[in-house]
Amino acid sequence: MLAALVIVFREVLEAGLIVGVVLAASRGVQGRNGAVALGVLAGVVGATVVALFAARISDAFDGRGQELFIAGILLFAVLMLAWHVVWMAEHAREMTLELRRLGSEVAAGKQSLFALGAAVAIAVMREGSEVVLFMMGIVMQGKDTAAELLIGSGIGLLLGAAVSLVLYLGLAAIPLKRMFSVTGVLVTLLAAGLAASAVQQLSNAGLLNILDTKVWDTSWLLSQDSWPGRVLHVLIGYMDRPTGMQLIAYAITACTIFAMAYSRRAPAVSKQSSARA
Repeated sequence: MLAALVIVFREVLEAGLIVGVVLAASRGVQGRNGAVALGVLAGVVGATVVALFAARISDAFDGRGQELFIAGILLFAVLMLAWHVVWMAEHAREMTLELRRLGSEVAAGKQSLFALGAAVAIAVMREGSEVVLFMMGIVMQGKDTAAELLIGSGIGLLLGAAVSLVLYLGLAAIPLKRMFSVTGVLVTLLAAGLAASAVQQLSNAGLLNILDTKVWDTSWLLSQDSWPGRVLHVLIGYMDRPTGMQLIAYAITACTIFAMAYSRRAPAVSKQSSARA
């Protein structure tokens, strides 16, 4: 029961953190709840399919199919999150004014719904497939009964959801004036961390071995496998033993998204300055 509890809690927490950040970052976007709900549903379905065909995926491309598949969906998630950050940078000012003035949702938010749903679906699919695979391993060991696995999984699900809810409530409490800036930074760092994880998967598949030596080792101070380490890994891409290529991917992704968001935000600032003049 304990093994099931830990596994489910860990994976639900990782997916829940991403969902919480996405929900906070899309505050005021019309239809975001439906998009996130559909994303979660699509992720669960995708995770089930991945688990059912795990052996075939693993055997594809000379046994490297699973790493390539995971790297592909991670890179797709990076693109979706980047799209959302750039879109929000362009519309954050008008959304903030509209929310303050009317206290209602902004119809223009529909343009960002696909990115939100896709990012959530990928997060849930990734963590959900790992839950299914790990649970299959526990069942094959035959150490726990079905009731024990069910109870442990249920407790882990509730704990993971509770911690994720606390994070979301904390982000939602941020004043509107700062909220979009804070969540934009979080989503950008989240995307950078996913890019670094994609590099790791490609390295595991033997397709990207450039600069694959460890740059530092802080596992003695904060292990990536510890609870704080896993939370930081999901939220900001913390790595206790990163390779040079992972750091490069992280930096390029973060800098690119920040630069694109700033370029979208700059015209609004220029127009406002011109109006004042």
